[in-house]
Amino acid sequence: MATNRRKFLTTAAAGAIAAPLAAPALAQSTIRWRLQTYAGPALAEHVIKPAIDSFNKIAGDEMQIELFYADQLVPTGELFRAMQKGTIDAVQSDDDSMASPTDVTVFGGYFPFALRYSLDVPVLFNQYGLDAIWKEEYAKVGVQHISAGSWDPCHFATKEPINSLEDLKGKRIFTFPTAGRFLTKFGVVPVTLPWEDIEVAVQTGELDGIAWSGITEDYTVGWADVTDYFLTNNISGAWIGHFFANQDRWNELPEHLQELLRMCTDSSHYYRQWWYWGGEAALRVGGPKMQLTSIPDAEWAQVESAAAEFWDEIAGMGATQAKVVGKIKEYNAVMAKAGRPYRYG
Repeated sequence: MATNRRKFLTTAAAGAIAAPLAAPALAQSTIRWRLQTYAGPALAEHVIKPAIDSFNKIAGDEMQIELFYADQLVPTGELFRAMQKGTIDAVQSDDDSMASPTDVTVFGGYFPFALRYSLDVPVLFNQYGLDAIWKEEYAKVGVQHISAGSWDPCHFATKEPINSLEDLKGKRIFTFPTAGRFLTKFGVVPVTLPWEDIEVAVQTGELDGIAWSGITEDYTVGWADVTDYFLTNNISGAWIGHFFANQDRWNELPEHLQELLRMCTDSSHYYRQWWYWGGEAALRVGGPKMQLTSIPDAEWAQVESAAAEFWDEIAGMGATQAKVVGKIKEYNAVMAKAGRPYRYG
């Protein structure tokens, strides 16, 4: 990934020099934003770049968004503060990774077993009220929550096979803060490192594995090249991520550009729905790089039971957390009663 990042920076620099010859200069009145994503260059090609390219093409001289990749301007853990201060105009991330100081931060990324499928995320936000809760929480800290969407499920990719809960004990795993907090109940040792260092850390033995993504990302970013096994059990059916903007920068935009940005972020969410859904299945079936392993359902039920207790633990943190957990419980109860195809077993 470090090599890819160097190549990207070299290419970007060359492109910047050539740009005046390749395209007309933008008007001096053009609104210019800088947006940093949590994703590295290879992953960003799918999770955000198509949407930003579309926005820039449609907005033309009115507005252009310059896209920066993981840790390129600031470390991911500092994204919120940089956006809040206006150093960066907008961000694509989950709440947990960027350490946002809100009561909903703990639900960002992979909240254990709250979601079974990627469609659960937009339903929770648009039909069960989470969108309003997120907008209210971020308004308190000077940030515009633009939209939420789902990414891939969360699986373990490891150097050694995982066939039982016992195999998890002592494993040094790169994962999200809240997911790591939950996984410590099963002996996992969560490790925090810069995203671009993960591949090398697995190769050197600093990490035993990764619980950051599904199999599509493992292949896309190169982690499938350094891990040998993929655990089919997951701790969440989808990652919850968002687009955010500095509140002042957002308020300065004319209404039609705000609407265009919302539409383009929605197109990004839609792209990921089919890209991940198809990719997860295709790579499990035809991917040549990792061997699939599974923990028996009866044993894995212990993890699911622990998640329900974890929800109550989080609900005890405060009124907002309790409200979100209540929505998650309500939603999952409806899905369970609805039965197939919404829930199996």
